[in-house]
This record gives sequence, structure tokens and C-alpha cells, in this order.
Amino acid sequence: MKTGLPLLQILQGNHLLRETFGSGARITYSTLLFLAVTFPLFAQSSGITARQMVETIKQKIGVPWQEPTVDVFKTGNPDNVVTGVVITMFPTMTVLQKAVASGRNFIIVHEPVFYNHLDETSEFEKNNDPVYLDKIRYINDHNLIIWRFHDHWHMRKPDGILEGMTRALGWESYRKKGAEGIFVIPPSTLQELKELLAEKLNASCIRIVGDPSMKITRVGFLPGAVGSDLQMDFLRRSAVEVLLIGESREWETIEYVRDASLQGKKKALIVIGHIPSEEEGMKECARWLKSLFPEVNIAFIPSTEPFAKE
Repeated sequence: MKTGLPLLQILQGNHLLRETFGSGARITYSTLLFLAVTFPLFAQSSGITARQMVETIKQKIGVPWQEPTVDVFKTGNPDNVVTGVVITMFPTMTVLQKAVASGRNFIIVHEPVFYNHLDETSEFEKNNDPVYLDKIRYINDHNLIIWRFHDHWHMRKPDGILEGMTRALGWESYRKKGAEGIFVIPPSTLQELKELLAEKLNASCIRIVGDPSMKITRVGFLPGAVGSDLQMDFLRRSAVEVLLIGESREWETIEYVRDASLQGKKKALIVIGHIPSEEEGMKECARWLKSLFPEVNIAFIPSTEPFAKE
């Protein structure tokens, strides 16, 4: 029988199991032996540090590394040895807990940790914000290293997020040549396209602006929250009948499309939600990183939508 960590360490670390299975759980010696063999919590460390992994990513991403960037370490000591990697969209409390339970100490995220683009925390600290304090305490108590991978994953050729979303939808053969983010799909109504997106992207809160019965074939896709200027630029193009987005301020692109539709223009918008519009792109990131670091235990953990399902 071979385990990744000595049994003594497993016994000393059983607080992780209690966090996973509940504080009242009775964790027996036989249970620990079983988990030591079968659970990734006890995987051996990779021998590589988080900083070394990031330096390799910078060398392999295929575009010059730009500064300033949000793609920096957010928490933890990057010189610690990596025991495993979690790839995700947002480091929600659930994702953090799953990382701890699985023994992975390095979390690569696409979006902010602390609720704003630059992860500024001074206001939270000044106001002793309880949500921020609980989250940073959990991160520090478990020695979690968090690094954001946003700008350069989008800058990669092709855009890493869009590549993953295209794969998830099965639209590889529908790409419009020389026009990233534009597809020519088989004839469909807006409602049918919405249902396809809901199924393929596990998205339950999709909204349509425009006539759901409108027939379309020319689709633009701008995942995430790229801003209204680029969204409206895509919508002006004759190559785009419907634009898929992650999110938008409701008084900007959404009202623009509503007026376009009321004017009789063949334009529509489908708002997927930020996370489902990009999440498969981070699954693509996990696939890519596994090819770079085959010796490292890498797992994709979905953040999932934040909204309650009806």
C-alpha cells in the first residue's frame, strides 16, 4: 500500500476531512487508510513552486507578457511547493473548500478574488468587512496560493476563453474565417439558440433581447464583460444578427438592442451570464496546463452560476 503522505500527517490533518464531511463526523483509522489511497488529498507534491509554474506559463503562452496586468499573485507564498492545482473562474468559498479538501494549494482563477477588478482591499480592511475577513482568514489559514490568469489567457492566439467556449458548443466548423468571435451556424430561432446555450453551457438564467422567433444564422460571441463599446461595435456589423455576451449594464447595450429591434432591424442579444459565458474557457485552460505540467495534479472545479435556479 502506497500513500502520498505519511499516515501521521494524515492523522494530523484530519481537520480537513472534518471540514469536508462535517464537524460531527467520526473519522476512523480505517477510513483514513482508505482515503489515503483513494483521495487526491494525499497526492504527493509536485516539487515545483507556484512561481516556477507561472514563469513557465509566461514562456509558453505565445504572446509577450504585458505590464501592468491583473495576472499576478493575489494571496499566499508563490515560493511554496505546489501540492496540486485548481483551475476555476471565481475562487468562491465552495471552490476554496474543495481545493483544501483535495489537498491542492495553488488556485488559478480567471476573475477577481475580492469583488473588484484590481482586488483592492483597503476599503474592506478599513471597514472590517466581515465577508472579506472571513475569506482572507480561510485562505491564510490553509496557506492557499491564488494567481489570476485573465489578460494573457484572452490575449493568447486564439483567445483561450473563446477557444474553450467554441469547443463546448461544437462550433469549430462554424467560425467565420478572419473574424474572431463570429460564427455562421445552421438556421435557428433565437429561442432555439437560447435552449442550445442553456444545455451546452449549463446556464439557467439566460435572457433574450429581441424577438425569440427571429430566424438567425450570423452569430457574434463576446464572452464575459467586455464593455458596451465593443458589444455595440459587433452589433453594427452586417455579419452579426445576434450577439452572445456574458453581461452588460442594462442601460447600455441592452437598451441599444431593444431600440434596434423596435426599429425593425434584424438585431438581437442573448445575455448568458458572466460565468457560463466563460467557464468552459477555463476548462480549456486546465487542459492546456496539464499538457505543460503532466507531473502536477491539476483539476478544473466549476464556480457555477451565483443565481438561484427557478
